[in-house]
Amino acid sequence: MTSTQVTVGLGLIMALAVGSQLLASLLRVPAILLLLPAGFTAGALTDDVNPEKLLGAAFSPLVSLAVAVILYDAGLGLDLRRLKGHTRRVVVRLIGLGALVTWASAALLAVPVIGIPLGAAVMLGAILVVSGPTVVGPLLGFVRPSERLQRILVWEGTLIDPLGGILGALVFHGVLAGEQQGLATQLGRFLGSAAVGLAGGAAGAALLRWLLGRLDLGEVLGTTVQLATVVSVAAACDAFRDDTGLIAAVVMGMALANLPGLNLSARRPFFETLVSLTIGLLFITISATVTPHSLRHLVLPTLGLVAVLVLLVRPLVALLSTARTEIPYPERWFIGWMAPRGIVAAATASTFSAALVEAGVDGAQDILPATFVVIVATVMVYGLTALPVARFLGVRRPARSRPLLVGGDPWVVDLGRALRSAGLDVLMWAGLDRERRSITEAGLALAPGELLAAATGAGAELEGITDVLLLTGEDDFNALAAMTLKETVEGPVHRLEPPTSSHGVVAPYTDGEALFGPGLNRPELARRYAAGARIVTHRVDGAIPAGHDVLFLVRPDGRLAAVTGAGAPTPGGGDVAVLLTPPAGPAPAP
Repeated sequence: MTSTQVTVGLGLIMALAVGSQLLASLLRVPAILLLLPAGFTAGALTDDVNPEKLLGAAFSPLVSLAVAVILYDAGLGLDLRRLKGHTRRVVVRLIGLGALVTWASAALLAVPVIGIPLGAAVMLGAILVVSGPTVVGPLLGFVRPSERLQRILVWEGTLIDPLGGILGALVFHGVLAGEQQGLATQLGRFLGSAAVGLAGGAAGAALLRWLLGRLDLGEVLGTTVQLATVVSVAAACDAFRDDTGLIAAVVMGMALANLPGLNLSARRPFFETLVSLTIGLLFITISATVTPHSLRHLVLPTLGLVAVLVLLVRPLVALLSTARTEIPYPERWFIGWMAPRGIVAAATASTFSAALVEAGVDGAQDILPATFVVIVATVMVYGLTALPVARFLGVRRPARSRPLLVGGDPWVVDLGRALRSAGLDVLMWAGLDRERRSITEAGLALAPGELLAAATGAGAELEGITDVLLLTGEDDFNALAAMTLKETVEGPVHRLEPPTSSHGVVAPYTDGEALFGPGLNRPELARRYAAGARIVTHRVDGAIPAGHDVLFLVRPDGRLAAVTGAGAPTPGGGDVAVLLTPPAGPAPAP
């Protein structure tokens, strides 16, 4: 290819990757639903996006290292303190027993259904074991299942990817060797690969712990150091033994997520941006290698294989993995209806099938197109049905808002009581012991841990937080926390308005709508409350009582609508208004 063709091809790949993700966000569908068809169509229409021609022999190693970066980021979200009891037991079974059942079923079915030889079928079955957080995560974000369900499925998707990659590597070598290696040899290779990955991950985590903990690295340099370390360690492990870099990457992420005294939440947005771009580029380039001719005789047979995997194999895996646990049956059935295949399946299929074709293995040319059909079909099936299935089974988190109130002044505790009386599940956090005692004495739920480490950020997401209200007496803290949490909390993040537009060191220079109406800032709220004003609830069946300021509206479905500097939400029938009474006026009747 000429330099002009390479330039055009790289630009087109980037445009398709970002454009597909942008369109998917606007349509509120998983990005993979658009990325795979976009890459496939571009690959069919032009050779400019063919990664094997653009990158040559470097394509497969780059794919492996890119997947390692994705798995490292996924590992950063795995907090071992959240995985215990029956939840841990289910995850271990899904990874161990589930992988074996899926591998055996897919391999045995692929021979008669797709019509490929046993060696290629065993390879295909090993590839289809993996699931992946890059697909499961967005689907769960749309569905919003219970916290336990989300935890189980995210852990399974994250941990089964590196194990599936190693399983694929072992099967790949076994197929090339003509299946002459015995079970003991294969088991020894598997344990050796796991040891290499664990050792590499431990070394990489120790290095990152020292670099990020001892050196004063900013957000950009800290992200760069993480990226360089992950890629270097994964490359070293892969050079020593194939696909062990995936295990090393997950181990590094998990170790850093669970080591005390190290908070990476401030650096996650930068790394997540890189991961999002990497996912888009991988899906576009890998799907571009699949040709329409290679799919012509495989689509219908592979869809038959998908039907068996979705309707029989995955429900069986879920029932076996949840047997004799406290997991309710509706949640067991939902686990049995969530096993999409993602980027790791595509990456391993692209890597192994090309090498097997070069080695002259019969049926190897069908592995990548069959995997492509399985990925598209499973993502479409689960993407289109997961939400209605979750509704039918009753396993979704309630739509009702769960606000987190940060602050412990008397009026903030009073606000927490009012929101709870309006039917919301309120969580609070405060730094001072006396404020925490007042929250507990008021009967309100108190978030444990450090403010930005456990009570907010990733912790807030795991707790099902939908709104964050920053109500402390420190205007700069409220502003800084709002900037940080907007990147990690899906719902709105609001803060109090400072006394003046120039008050504070940071607050005047941050964006975002301040809470409540004009003039109702932090010192004014404290002054009115000290003068006898109180926060009460009032069912909206007409006009708001005179002299009362509306702070929030709680909709009939439990959603919280805040009054901000941009304006007040319009009251409707059935709403409950949260009001600030006049200093000397009586409270309205509820």
